[in-house]
Amino acid sequence: MTAMKILVCIKRVIDYNVKVRVKPDGTGVETANIKMSMNPFDEIAVEEAVRLKEKGIASEVVAVSCGAATCQETLRTALALGADRAILVQTDAELQPLAVAKLLRAVAQKESPQLVILGKQAIDDDASQTGQMLAALLDWPQATFASKVDIAGTSATVKREVDGGLETLEITLPAVVTTDLRLNEPRYATLPNIMKAKKKPLDSLTPEALGVDIAPRLVTVKVTEPAKRKGGGRVADVKELVAKLRNEAKVLP
Repeated sequence: MTAMKILVCIKRVIDYNVKVRVKPDGTGVETANIKMSMNPFDEIAVEEAVRLKEKGIASEVVAVSCGAATCQETLRTALALGADRAILVQTDAELQPLAVAKLLRAVAQKESPQLVILGKQAIDDDASQTGQMLAALLDWPQATFASKVDIAGTSATVKREVDGGLETLEITLPAVVTTDLRLNEPRYATLPNIMKAKKKPLDSLTPEALGVDIAPRLVTVKVTEPAKRKGGGRVADVKELVAKLRNEAKVLP
């Protein structure tokens, strides 16, 4: 087959180095004046797409994101990492996984990629649903939690991480692949590439223009912080440890 187009999907999330705080009213987490960045699993997806292009397997890498206008900054990062152009589906509405999957389906139908790559989950909601929903909506094969991807002709061989080890799948393109941590190590954007990214095309669409209903199906009732963990203690020897496990923790007979 000729060199293919890859659609790589990214999400703007609270930076993984930031300590997340719950809003006082319990309606969500605090995002005002908080550092945001690209979802780490999506960085891996961008890196994989760019590597496939560098190998001559892909001819074009298109980055797409859904959300507020500030997502343009995250898309520019993807462009600096090697994506050729970007698409923002702009909306200030709350986007749940099903809505995102529907928006990505509309973009995929518009762009006709041979491969869609995205992170296996986002570190903010940990839903791990969007890739699977997208594959179902497109009626395409899918390979989730990928730790290795090889493209040959019209098929892809994907090693994926499962509880018992590794599972190898062969899927026919077009397909959806979600990335796991061990797939690759993302590169850093260099200053020259950051400057070049400012001139790369970034198109903006809306859910209405794509004909997609993004109304939430779920309602968040309340968000609370996890319970405070009790502090640990020191024991003098193994005998005291065993005694505490038996008498206090009640985990030994």
